[in-house]
Amino acid sequence: MTKMMIRGGDLDLVEYDFSPFSIGENIKTCGMDERTYKIEPKPGKHTVKVPARVHLCVLDMNRFSPSRPGGGGLGFAIQLYTTAVVECTEKETTVEYSRVPIIMHFVEVIKKVTGYKGGFKICIHDHEKEHVGLGSTGAALTAVGNAMSAALGSPLSVEDIRILVGYNYVEETTDGRIIGGFETGVGPAAITYGGMSVMGDELSLVHNSKFAEGRNVYILIPPVTVSAAGESEFNVLMNRARVLDYRDRELKAYMVMMDLIPALKRDDLRKIGNIIWEFDFRGSKRAEVEHNSFSIYKYMSMIREEGIEFVGMSSVGPSIAVITEKSPAEMKQITEKLGLETAIETKVDNKGICFL
Repeated sequence: MTKMMIRGGDLDLVEYDFSPFSIGENIKTCGMDERTYKIEPKPGKHTVKVPARVHLCVLDMNRFSPSRPGGGGLGFAIQLYTTAVVECTEKETTVEYSRVPIIMHFVEVIKKVTGYKGGFKICIHDHEKEHVGLGSTGAALTAVGNAMSAALGSPLSVEDIRILVGYNYVEETTDGRIIGGFETGVGPAAITYGGMSVMGDELSLVHNSKFAEGRNVYILIPPVTVSAAGESEFNVLMNRARVLDYRDRELKAYMVMMDLIPALKRDDLRKIGNIIWEFDFRGSKRAEVEHNSFSIYKYMSMIREEGIEFVGMSSVGPSIAVITEKSPAEMKQITEKLGLETAIETKVDNKGICFL
């Protein structure tokens, strides 16, 4: 049993009990189990494809925890996909995927909400791009949740699934159990609706719009060594990040409403890039960047000096997300000169979830 103290301000000291639990425990139905559903299992396979996401920024880390999704944030979907194929079975549930516990737990969430008594045959194929900040857990849960609903005759909407993923977001432990995770809701929103999503607290979708249509997206890997020291890493990201957001959250929220959303409506990529660059030096994002070493700032600055319109660190890094009109050949010249590696070359996905 692990307990950690998190301080977000002078009067903000919270103790969290990070205790693993078994699959099917601590389910949050969000009141959806009080509805009456008409469950009509459909024969055959039901396939759902969702894009990956790049998470740019949390607005206020003081407003979320393993027991409370939220905090707001920004992120966009990219053309890198996870696919879930689901069939109804009479009773047994089988999962063909590398991360069985998190999927089995979400199966129990769907069954508890809808009252379904049968089972599922589930097969998931993800993009296999691990540890580059693309939200594979949220993508897998969103894809399989919507595929299960489709297999049951679509009793739940894509919005229902988005909320259930946010409130039941978990990570697996080494002993096959699960533990509550930190979730802003940016990933499920971006991959459900495509484009750029701006989130408020409690998973509220403030704004969603098409973003950077036709431009190129590159995920770059800088040559830095990240210190991953368990509890100390958690303390750096949560304690320092929360203190910095306590100072900067009002300014960040103002910039989102007064600068970012208008720039998204104009599709002004350079203006959007300037705002994200400002966010990289403020609040929790600054703590995340500094955790990966100050050299991240050096690399991002050098990329911007090459005329790149949009540069920002993805999720907790160290990957750098770049959006530009420059061609792959032009980008290759830049990365080779700066000593960077291109992990992914793609585009923004402005369509979101796809039922095949």
